[in-house]
Formats: sequence, structure tokens, C-alpha cells
Amino acid sequence: MRLRALLENDSLGLRLLGGEEELDRTVRGVMTTDLRDPSRYLSGGELVLTGLAWRHAPTDSESFVQILATAGVAGLAAGEAELGTVPEDLVQACARHRLPLFSVTESVAFATITEHVVRQVSTERAGDLAAVVDRHRRLMSSGPAGGGPDAVLDLLGSDLDLAAWVLSPTGRQIAGPSEGPVLPHAAAARLAGAHMAAVRTGRRSPHRTVDEGVAYSLFPVSRGTGDARRTVLSDWLLAVAADTGDWPAERLDLLHGVTQLIAVERDRRDAARTVRRRLAQEVLELVQTGAPPSEIAARLRVAAPVLLPGQGAAPAWQVIVARVDWDEPDPARALEGGAIAQSLLEELLVDPRATGPDGSDRIAVAHVDGEAVALVPLTGEAEAGAEHPDGSEDGAGTGRTETARTETGRGAAPDSGTASASGADSHPGTGARSTAEGAQEQGPARLTGVRGSEGLHADTLLAEVSEPLGRALANDGRLTLGVSAAVHSAEGLRGALEEARHARRVAAARPGAVRAAGHEELASHVLLLPFVPDDVRRAFTARLLDPLREYDRKHRAELVPTLEAFLSSDGSWTRCAGRLHLHVNTLRYRVSRIEQLTGRDLSRLEDKLDFFLALRMS
Repeated sequence: MRLRALLENDSLGLRLLGGEEELDRTVRGVMTTDLRDPSRYLSGGELVLTGLAWRHAPTDSESFVQILATAGVAGLAAGEAELGTVPEDLVQACARHRLPLFSVTESVAFATITEHVVRQVSTERAGDLAAVVDRHRRLMSSGPAGGGPDAVLDLLGSDLDLAAWVLSPTGRQIAGPSEGPVLPHAAAARLAGAHMAAVRTGRRSPHRTVDEGVAYSLFPVSRGTGDARRTVLSDWLLAVAADTGDWPAERLDLLHGVTQLIAVERDRRDAARTVRRRLAQEVLELVQTGAPPSEIAARLRVAAPVLLPGQGAAPAWQVIVARVDWDEPDPARALEGGAIAQSLLEELLVDPRATGPDGSDRIAVAHVDGEAVALVPLTGEAEAGAEHPDGSEDGAGTGRTETARTETGRGAAPDSGTASASGADSHPGTGARSTAEGAQEQGPARLTGVRGSEGLHADTLLAEVSEPLGRALANDGRLTLGVSAAVHSAEGLRGALEEARHARRVAAARPGAVRAAGHEELASHVLLLPFVPDDVRRAFTARLLDPLREYDRKHRAELVPTLEAFLSSDGSWTRCAGRLHLHVNTLRYRVSRIEQLTGRDLSRLEDKLDFFLALRMS
């Protein structure tokens, strides 16, 4: 298609600001970016969409436009939402480089332009694949009645004899063909792990791999560019049972076009989560600020119909806390992990064998201070470990809430550093669809698609997904989770939140890329601290902390605050240095001094735990 054709469609909200003599340029694709230097993602012929977040000064426009012109893009479209109007310095820079420039009105989403361009470019390409993309667009735009992503996968099978599946980062099947080969969940999880490992290396897609003798090509369903760590744990992928190594460029381009259209569907589903996220945020703020239980209960009554349509109020709730941390030597480049953990937790809480979006429609996740907090409604008759109004606890002493720790090495790859994936195929011989249907038959108390509707456990939460996630986290990332007991009243939510946060810190103290801990693991220390005799508490804290306090008094060294910050940062040098506004080398010197004064080693879990308890009891 030509650039000129974009101006003929008023619904795109485009206005030409310069470059009229260049409007006969051919558009071969579309890309959305706010990177200062997106050159590595450009191949030429793209219409580039930007929100201008890269522009901090007028001089930035010249370098940005020069990069685009050198890459041979077709044109640039700048949104008006960020600055109101397109800056004159950008207009002049585009004129100097003869780059056509459009403004995009605030009322039009970039997704609308993307879908239009992809559709037009696709239909102009050769025969059968163009027909598939065009039919897919019509099906997806018609909503649920049209079949969505499942329908286009059926078309890929019927028209091109390609078996394909849309998978989540955990290997959960988002969409698949109604007929043809079944992709077992274990294979899907391995493909998801291989895809995320390839994304982390920066290899160009599609990523080709072989699993149990079958060749697959993995296409990212990406919603942005930039640091892969921001999206690798939440982006979907399209897995095609074929080796694309000898495919012509046109065929590959159209498969990438299909992924762009599926990305639009993903954006729609994410938009539907906005209400649930807002409800979770409101409840979390009420709980954290110590609001009256009656006010929290009223907000829960508002949330229940959204999360449990047609079922009334939930008899119990559970709190899950997650955190994603990335090692980053430069504190200025450190990623804020709250939003990353939020998207990941929304996926983790869905049964990995459930298909489609239904399970995630019943999960509310907020994020604050780098943590994601999930409010999970439980519908079981007797949730494990649930507190009742009379103070009793279901299953007390029966062992029903006993949860084994998720440890390294049990069935995992030798140096994967992740939790065991044993038990991932406890239902052999069934595909993703049939197992999802089987999950619905486990009893009326279970919410379709949602993990553990009778009460979540830390070990089972990650048993089936730790291997793929561990490959995504590689050697520089960590996922830690904490699981609370179930509570039956608004009064119990504050305690459940603290319980989940304490459990996550316990998980963070263990080695490995993926770790989880449950509420039952807290009884050995945190919940027992008030019952330690005063003289024992004083002796224990004095032995560990008095040398540090004395040193601080003499030298104003702030070793005790440093120790507190180091432990609350889960031993992360980068995050602790950022919190204390110190250079990492200064932090290392302080920690070394702490170890010299106390004779302890802060790399050992036992010594970390002793310091943690001493600070709690002081």
C-alpha cells in the first residue's frame, strides 16, 4: 500500500504535516516505538508510530529522525496525546530528511492504525496467505461470535495445512485448532521456555526448535519493543508445527502479520482487565491504610459480582504476593518489577491446562512498591487453612494444608536453578482442551480455569511452570511468591496480606530463579516471635546487633539501617544500593564490616535468618 492511501481513511485520524511529495512511498509494515534508537528493529518500509516519549529536548528530534531516515522507513506518525501538538522541531527535522510526517489525533488508538495497515499490506501479498489474514481479521473484528484467535488457527490448518497454537509464557493454550494434532501441556511448556530463552538472547524470530522429534517455529506475539525483560514474562507466542528455515520472505511476513493481529486481540483482553485491577487496587489501599472492616467488606461486595458472575459473594479470599527482580549493575537502568509481576501473576493463577481467557476473568491483581498482590476468591466448601468467624480453622491438625517447599533440583535440569516440574503431567494422554474440560468435573466448588479454587498451595502453584519461567529469568532474574491462608472475613485480609508478604520474603531467602513459600512455613519463626521469653529475646538481639549499634554510635556508619535495607531487598545489591542512594561498592564495604563485627556471613541463609529475627525482636 502507499502512504497516500492512509489519508483517504478518516477513521485513522491522520493529518499530514509534511512530505507531501513523498506520499507514493510503499508501506511494508508498521511499528510502534518510543525508543530513542529503534534502528535494530527496523528493516525498511515501515510506518513508524510514536507517542514522543523519547523526546526530552528539541535537539532529540534530529537524531531520532535521522535514524529513521537511514533505516529507510516509509513515514512517521506522531501521537498528540503526550504533548498536545506535534513539536515544530520534529516537523523541521522530518522536512530536512524528506520523511513524511503525520499527526495522530488523541481519539485514535495506535492499535487501530496498526490493524488497518497490517490488513492492507497482507491483502496485497500473494494469494492463499493473504486470504487467511483477511479472513482472520474479519473473524476477530466480529467479536466472540466470530471465533477469535481459534478461528484463524483453524484457517491456517485448512488453507495452509499448518498446525499452530497460541501459548502463554507458562505454556497454557490460549487458542488452538478445533481439529488436528493435540499439543500436550508438557510440550507446550517446553516450547514456551525455549521461546523465552531465545527472546532473552535477542535472536531474530521466528525461533526454530525441535521437541521430541517434531520441528516447531515460534513467533512472538509482541506488544512492544525495547528491553525484553519488560515483556518476556507476559507476551504470548504463536507455535507453528513446521520448520520455517526455507520459507520465502513473503510467507514469513504474513505469519508475522497474523501475530500482529493476535496482539490486537491480546490488547483487547488486557483492556478488559482494567476494572478488575482497579477493584484490587482499591481493596489493597483500604487494607494497607487500616480502613474499617465494614468499608473493606463493602468494597468486596462490589468486587464479587465482577469476579464471580452469577455466584454472589465469595465465602473466602486468599492473598498471593509476587515479585520479579532483575539484576542490574546500573541503578539508573533498574526495572520496576511491579507491573511485570502483575501481568505474570494474572497468568500464574490460571490453571495451565485451562484454555482461553475465562480463568483470568476471575482474578484481580494490583501492584504497589514493586510487588504484585492478587485477591483470589475461593468457592470451596472448606478452604484449606481458612479462618472461620469463631476463630477455628478448617483442617487444623489434619495435614490437609501441609505444603512442601519448592526446592531446587527435584527433576529439574542440573543447573536450571528452578523448582521442580514433577507432577506437571499428572493426567497423561490428554491434550490441553480435554484436560481443561476435565478440570470442570472436579466438583461444583471449583471455578473453571482458576487454580486452587478450594485454596492455593505454594508448591503446586509453581510446580508446572517453574521450568519455562526459569528459562526466561535466565541468570539475572528471580520470581518469588508468597501465599496466605484463606480468610472468611474482611477483618482477616490485613493479616493475610502481611502473611503473604512474609512468606514471599522467606521464599526470597532461598537460592534459585523461581521460589514460593506458603503461610504454613511462617509458624517456625515470624508467628512465634511474641512467645519468646524477654530475656532470651534480649540476649539474642544483643549478641547480633550490639556490635553494630556500638560501631554506628562511634562512627555514624549506619550499619543497622544498612542491614535492614539489605534484608528487605532480599539480598539484592542493586536494589539495596538504590534504596539507600549508595554506590554498590559502598554497600559492599558496609556489609563486609557487618560480617567482620558479628562473625556472620550474609550470603548464608541461616545467618540472614538470624539477623532477620534479631531485627524483628529488637
